[in-house]
Amino acid sequence: MSLSELQIEIPPGDLAQIVESVFETMMNLEAFRSPAPWFADEERVTASVQLSGDWTGSLTVECGRWQLARLAGRFLSLEPEAVAGDVALDVLGELANMIGGNLKSMLSPGIQISMPNVSHGSGTAPPDSLQLAFETVAGVFWVTAANYEP
Repeated sequence: MSLSELQIEIPPGDLAQIVESVFETMMNLEAFRSPAPWFADEERVTASVQLSGDWTGSLTVECGRWQLARLAGRFLSLEPEAVAGDVALDVLGELANMIGGNLKSMLSPGIQISMPNVSHGSGTAPPDSLQLAFETVAGVFWVTAANYEP
């Protein structure tokens, strides 16, 4: 069996540790796992990166629009009101890129990561996705790692 045929699973604790570390390091913001259930919401913003190689899938970060300004302000050390719309979207994309990059290095050598894509509205995750909710002083957000079988 070749490495590309191996089933690579992402332990929830490992993904949670990556998210918590990125939020602490980049924003001095404590993020901790939350039992909050995911639900579709058109008022959210979703950033995603695609990963391809021995593990093919995506990593998404999803939060409310109002929350995005608070997170972007923390990331840029600015007041939330001072963060323009496109800049806030770029910050969410960068957070997805950082979390996805850390996940990439944990999974397998040779995995490639795409540029972030940011869209309005909730994402939809395949049934077997690893979806975790996190909470900060800025509110609840969701991180999803979805494996796409070849």
